[in-house]
Amino acid sequence: MEDNSSKLRVGTVTYLNSVPLIWGMVEGPQREQVHLSFSIPSVCAEQVRRSEIEIGLVPVAEIARQGFETVPGLGIACLGAVRSILLFSRVPWRRIRSLATDTGSRTSVELARIILRERFGVEPEISEAHPDLDKMLSHADAALVIGDAALRLNPEKLPIESLDLGTEWLDLTGLPFVFAAWAGRPAIPLHHVSKITSASYEFGKARLTEIVRREYQDRGITRELAERYLTRHIAFELGAKEVEGLETFLRLANLAKTELAALT
Repeated sequence: MEDNSSKLRVGTVTYLNSVPLIWGMVEGPQREQVHLSFSIPSVCAEQVRRSEIEIGLVPVAEIARQGFETVPGLGIACLGAVRSILLFSRVPWRRIRSLATDTGSRTSVELARIILRERFGVEPEISEAHPDLDKMLSHADAALVIGDAALRLNPEKLPIESLDLGTEWLDLTGLPFVFAAWAGRPAIPLHHVSKITSASYEFGKARLTEIVRREYQDRGITRELAERYLTRHIAFELGAKEVEGLETFLRLANLAKTELAALT
């Protein structure tokens, strides 16, 4: 039986956008250094809070709310269309009164809330739902679908209005949007953790073609979309502009501010 007692306990999410960040932990040299577990983003944040894992790929809303310490340099971000955070409505946008949201990430829910308030002047009642678009819209005016479930939808072929929230955020602020970052409870061994996360990403970054080839079919999307998503829609390296975008998000979402400088 494998001994995981000396390995770093790392939690990540099941979505395609996390794969380049963890590829070294799955297929490369870093797999000998970590015990890796998978969940949805909201669960990953809860596992960090309960110290079930030492670091996780945590939604930034939860990093701020729970005062986690961030690991520098890497995360999941976009500048413009993200393709995997989609808002749909069966009524005119200004008439939305109810919104069904995927349970996966509080950050995406807060982003939807901001866009609806700032652009359309509405603040709908929000309820959680399984990410099935038809069922969500059967009891709500609008629906938020995220992650791989959103990638499996083709907004251009659906008979309802949709918004890409990455595009909407860029139009609103002119800034990147950061969805998640590596984070843990205060006093995590940042130097050790950062070496592992950075090396894992560099391993994945050099093997994006392999990642696309191995992942796209199991996720129910085309190879072309998987490649475009990981190379054009998602950014993994966080710099000063990403921190500015994150600060703006936290202010608009009225969330407690964490030590954002640690992201870069």
